Amino acid sequence: MIQDKIVIIDLGNTDNTDLAREVRSLGVYSEIHPHDITKDALLALKQVKGIILYGGINRNVDGEDVVVSDDLYNLDIPVISVDYPQSKADTQLEENLTGAVLKDFVLNVSGANPTWNMENYVTQEIIKLKEVIQDKKVLLALSGGVDSSVVAALLIKAIGTQLHCVHVNHGLMRKDESQAVIDMFQGELKDNLIYVDASERFLDKLKGVSDPEAKRKIIGHEFITIFDEESSKLDGIEFLAQGTIYSDVVESGTKTTKTVKSHHNVGGLPEDMEFKLVEPLATLFKDEVREAGLVLGLSEAMVYRQPFPGPGLGIRVLGEVTHERLTAAREADAILHEEFVKSGLNKTVWQYFTAVPDFKSVGVKDGNRTYAYPVLIRAVNAVDGMSATIEPIPYEVLDKIVDRILSEVPYVNRVFYDLSPKPVASIEYE
Repeated sequence: MIQDKIVIIDLGNTDNTDLAREVRSLGVYSEIHPHDITKDALLALKQVKGIILYGGINRNVDGEDVVVSDDLYNLDIPVISVDYPQSKADTQLEENLTGAVLKDFVLNVSGANPTWNMENYVTQEIIKLKEVIQDKKVLLALSGGVDSSVVAALLIKAIGTQLHCVHVNHGLMRKDESQAVIDMFQGELKDNLIYVDASERFLDKLKGVSDPEAKRKIIGHEFITIFDEESSKLDGIEFLAQGTIYSDVVESGTKTTKTVKSHHNVGGLPEDMEFKLVEPLATLFKDEVREAGLVLGLSEAMVYRQPFPGPGLGIRVLGEVTHERLTAAREADAILHEEFVKSGLNKTVWQYFTAVPDFKSVGVKDGNRTYAYPVLIRAVNAVDGMSATIEPIPYEVLDKIVDRILSEVPYVNRVFYDLSPKPVASIEYE
């Protein structure tokens, strides 16, 4: 069954994702598309019951106001516009949509059938995966994080032993992470779980590279190269599965949604890649991914595992990735995690981690002068990562964390606690 959908046309509003989530909360699937979507492309989406033209502060690109094609008004599909002066829609709002007006437009004016829920999504996605993949084999990068684990669960339901998972240790994992992934999935996947220790290979590629976008693309490209190598050892691999989620796609930018950052699995793939892509989570927000995991039977411990970016500590060691700062980031992060678990903060904080910037300062340790790095502590609460608030850490817990980091972690002589919400700051530093 194809879900009825509401299409949000991005005309520069910075709250596109909030609106998309609000529509979905009404039980109707929603998608965000660029302002220059064509009539044919929109009709190809199927079951479009309503269109929202969503204007905002970014509706001017390169000195010109963006406008939608006149064809979009002549599709026999209800159109409502918000903060878009050039609109030709019958209903135009100068202010943001209120909840009551949105509900009326989605359910009554558009007549969309409210059948969007995670049970239906999982059922339909399994059917779709079976139709697309058929009897072919799929290669999945299994980091052990929430996204890749939910993708694995979906694919196991859909195609069973046709799935082959590769866990690549790129040397940028959290402390003991690779072993935990192996312990978690080896029993179920058995010979279909391939472990590749490519630590030195990735770190060599990253030598001398300090630009975060360059680091992300190097890491993404090297992943694909390794998958090519591993797949050549297997017969019949035609598909590469990825844990791309909707937040990745949105944050990677459109003409009117400025790029926040490039994600390693959005735009980092080589044009001559030999695989066909399978991205079953690409339309889900982070909390929806977790909900899908629970529907699929994954444990709460797995589903609510700490978010971890694909490039790993490569973007938490700011600037060039060096042995000293990588060691400091990994050891400090382990201490932060241990103390959050002891205090129960791990159950109330959405994401917490440490980062190490590329500068040193003077300090004193054991009566001797030091010239070492600081550690940055980040602890935030969020729903899907598109916005975040700061979680206050009790001083006695923070004091214990600082004391342990300064006494146990090498190459460090200061600890900072970041109090910046998103926006203005992003959750990650790179």
